[in-house]
Amino acid sequence: MLLKTFRWAFAVTGLGLVAGVLYDGWTALGLVAVLAVLEVSLSFDNAVINAGILKKLNAFWQRIFLTVGILIAVFGMRLLFPVVIVSVTARLSPSQAVHLALTDKARYQELVTDAHPSIAAFGGMFLLMIFLDFVLEDRETKWLGPVERPLARLGRIDMLSVCVALGVLLVTATTFAVHAHQHGGGHADKAQTVLVSGIAGLITYLIVSGLSDFFERRLADEEAGGHAGQHSEDAGTGRPAVALAGRAAFFTFLYLEVLDASFSFDGVIGAFAITNDIVLMALGLGIGAMYVRSLTVYLVRQGTLDDYVYLEHGAHYAIGALALILLVSIRYEINDIVTGLIGVAFISASFSSSVRHNRAARR
Repeated sequence: MLLKTFRWAFAVTGLGLVAGVLYDGWTALGLVAVLAVLEVSLSFDNAVINAGILKKLNAFWQRIFLTVGILIAVFGMRLLFPVVIVSVTARLSPSQAVHLALTDKARYQELVTDAHPSIAAFGGMFLLMIFLDFVLEDRETKWLGPVERPLARLGRIDMLSVCVALGVLLVTATTFAVHAHQHGGGHADKAQTVLVSGIAGLITYLIVSGLSDFFERRLADEEAGGHAGQHSEDAGTGRPAVALAGRAAFFTFLYLEVLDASFSFDGVIGAFAITNDIVLMALGLGIGAMYVRSLTVYLVRQGTLDDYVYLEHGAHYAIGALALILLVSIRYEINDIVTGLIGVAFISASFSSSVRHNRAARR
């Protein structure tokens, strides 16, 4: 099972390392490997969250996630995204941005770093909404009861998550504006960009998540009436009785891709601390993305989220931490090691709690 699920990740690893050596010698081999480890360490919580969503989809859309989805993840976010960012922020054509990335890597890195506030605001708000909607929902299974019970009661207030998110964004943009004004830099106008980017991230979440929920409810209603739906053949897989298909599956897939894009922001930005060569970045982060995707499918097929009941909770707390880190990084520099360790800490703690829960249940 393990070899079957990760075979493409292993194959891409081999090809990616060979391509790195052919491109820039043996030094590139080490850089590509480090970038791959960076991506996996920063995105493990992404795999857990993705697994919770992917298990709702039928087999066809799970294959789409591993084929079309990985092309979007590797080539779209890890290769084209930094180029698009530079093209938009520096008002260059895509070809000029690519030429700059290949011929003047220092200037290219400077432009990407300059665009970080808008990237962090968009991704931070999208991830913050995911976290808020999770902790403000009254769930039967609670990991941190003293925290989650009062939050669930507060969640009965309509649109509370949106109000909290907008409040956090307003504080972030205001703090950034004050800092820019005090230091007399040329970034004062970017406070408005942060605000606009954050609102764009919020709107993107509401649209994609809303459409996904709408078609999922509609499919469930049709199934209840005996008109549509696909039943899972193996309850042990952790998949629901009705596997999403059609438009419901499409918008859920779209939601997954936007979610993956938001998770990849910190990895792409953090990669510049290792190298500013976009070819090596694409190879290393692409390998890491393959392992994250394969891990997602492995968690679904093994029913891990059902066996370890608090794992999804830990992943959402890691998302909340990552969202705040992205927003704080607009004003302060945050080391990538801190970002990675926080996610690992929440996942490890929730896994440990799940193991203790299972042992207690067997007594």
